[in-house]
Amino acid sequence: MKKFLVIVDQTPECMKALRFAARRAQNAGAGVMLLFVLEPDEFQHWRMVAETMKAEARDAAEARLSALCDEVQALAGERPEYVIVEGVKRDIVVDFIADTPDVCHLVLGAGVEGEGPGPLVTSLGGQMSGTFRVPLTIVPGGMTFDEIDAVC
Repeated sequence: MKKFLVIVDQTPECMKALRFAARRAQNAGAGVMLLFVLEPDEFQHWRMVAETMKAEARDAAEARLSALCDEVQALAGERPEYVIVEGVKRDIVVDFIADTPDVCHLVLGAGVEGEGPGPLVTSLGGQMSGTFRVPLTIVPGGMTFDEIDAVC
C-alpha cells in the first residue's frame, strides 16, 4: 500500500502536516507513515549519561508516536506505521524516501506566521526537492484544521 510520509516532532506545524496526510490518505486509499528522527545530542562527555538521555528520548518518541497513531486512525480509519531513526534529520529523510518504496508522498508543515518555514522545509523544499522520487506537499502553518479538511 502506498503511504503518505509525515516527519514527526514537537512543533505545531507537525500536527497540520499530520492532518493533511491523514485526510489525503483516506481519500486516496493510501496509508500514513510517521518518521521520528532522534538527532545526535551535543552532550557526549559521559557515556552512561548519554545512553540514559538517548533512552529517554526514544521513550518520549514512542509516546508521541503512539498518541499520533490514535489520532491518525480516528481521522483516516487506519492505523499508521511508524519508524524511529537516529541521525541528522535532513539526511535521514532523504535516505528514508530513497529506501522505502511504499512512500508515495512527503507532507511537511511550514512554520507559523513570522517564524519562517522551518529548517526542514527550507532544506527539503528548496535545494533537495529535485532529488526526491515523490511529491512534496508543504502545508502552511496558518491553515486551520477545517481549511485542511476542505482542500483534502
